[in-house]
Amino acid sequence: MLLLVFLVPIFAFTSDVLAAFGVSNVNGNYVIDAGSPEELLVTVNGQSCDIQSILFLGNELQSSTKGSHIASGLGTATVTAETLQGSSNYVKVTCETPSLTHFIVVREGESKLYLSTYVTEEPSVGELRFIARLDSRLLPYEYPFGECSTTADSDGTVEGSDVFVVDGETRSKFYSSERFIDDHVHCVHSDSLYACMLLPQKESSSGGPFFRDINSNNGGEMTALYFYMNSGHDQTEAYRMGLHGPYVLQLSTDVPSFDDQDVSWYEEVGVTGFVPDSERGQVTGRASGIPDGFETVLHWKNDEAQYWTYASPDGTFTSPLMKPGQYDMVLYQTEFAAATSSVRVAAAATTTADLASGIAPRDTVWQVGAWDGQPTRFGNAGRQLRMHPSDARMAPWAPATYAVGASALDAVPMALFADLTSPLTVSFSLPADLGPATLRVGTTLSYAGARPSVRVNDWQGEDPPAAQKLDSRGVTRGAYRGFGEVYDFDVPSGVLVAGQNTVSISALSGSSGSGFLSPNVVLDAIELFQ
Repeated sequence: MLLLVFLVPIFAFTSDVLAAFGVSNVNGNYVIDAGSPEELLVTVNGQSCDIQSILFLGNELQSSTKGSHIASGLGTATVTAETLQGSSNYVKVTCETPSLTHFIVVREGESKLYLSTYVTEEPSVGELRFIARLDSRLLPYEYPFGECSTTADSDGTVEGSDVFVVDGETRSKFYSSERFIDDHVHCVHSDSLYACMLLPQKESSSGGPFFRDINSNNGGEMTALYFYMNSGHDQTEAYRMGLHGPYVLQLSTDVPSFDDQDVSWYEEVGVTGFVPDSERGQVTGRASGIPDGFETVLHWKNDEAQYWTYASPDGTFTSPLMKPGQYDMVLYQTEFAAATSSVRVAAAATTTADLASGIAPRDTVWQVGAWDGQPTRFGNAGRQLRMHPSDARMAPWAPATYAVGASALDAVPMALFADLTSPLTVSFSLPADLGPATLRVGTTLSYAGARPSVRVNDWQGEDPPAAQKLDSRGVTRGAYRGFGEVYDFDVPSGVLVAGQNTVSISALSGSSGSGFLSPNVVLDAIELFQ
């Protein structure tokens, strides 16, 4: 489609702001009138690319303390603005630095900022994120998780400078996270004003479908609304470069529908690295072998991109539109990897690739928990995503005993802290001596290189090597997912006897730490089988 481009020179306009759709230059800054019914007016700094003003329905939503920007602010950039005519009319602001180009696109008649960020290396000015710094007086609330990440009026901190106490409850910006696969819309708002991030497939981010990161935080001085692309928070993959987005900052009077979003026109605006739908391909097929009660998730990844989808109840699936290339294809039993294969995606083509679970049947003696890659059935797991382990609403953290066939699963703490909850004792009775067996301990996350150390009756298992370290605090910042290590301990014949038996599991590490920052592992499941 032919696009007409109108560049906006620095000297082209007077200081009068346009009264209809378009962009003007006011004292070296770009003022965009969206021409929307809600009279959205956005001002972008012509030197730094910071958004300095967001006027919506007559309200100044932008915080006066700092601008809204990519990373921690570019400082300086080459900032240009142009008006484009295609299937609609657009204003496109381009902010260029040697390794990062940020785009702000406003479409005529809409109260939305279509944002995208192209990078060739991780920015030196801070984490790769977009942060809208908004007026906390007008937008005090957070959606969908409420006050767990609202840290305004805190009484003090319980950990570092980012976990606070407010009215006796622990709160942190980390507790606003949602799994990437489910994170489509998150907002900050009042009763009548909403600023929301609407997120597509995060194809250039890293971490997969179950990765989580900061979404929002009312810190008192301002309310922050985020889209994190690369952060290092429990990061399990190398960063991906290329184009992140488009992602959408929408201003509205209620929570907008993600299903109503359409960015198929985005190829008209000429954004670096954008791959249109016509140059993408898909994968279809059927996933099998995932038992009832578990989610069936498909995940495709390579060094350049990542994608995911839920399968239908009958196991059939269709991937999102993907960039061409060779991909690892992973089938998950909820979050537990059940099978892996490889598939090639071609432009304008659909590839068929079925995948069956590779989890083999076992002669299980007993099992504690479920192999789902999550700690959700264990003690305190239902609260851990939204509060610090020290919170008074948590059940006490202490060494525990789980009696097979008698105890509830929430008797097992979700995390084994070397300094608090180790050991976990599993007691069980056998009708006769058991020959050689395997004790399998699954973990979802390790902190400080911790791994399980086990003792079965009087037999001490060989300690495994230290787990791969993640440069992040893990459990205390609302995370439970890391590399997902599974440890097998070969129990010799004669150890498991008729009558009462015990298994003792502790968190082992050569690292130091105390309390909730002592070495720890998050539990997935424990199984004894032959």
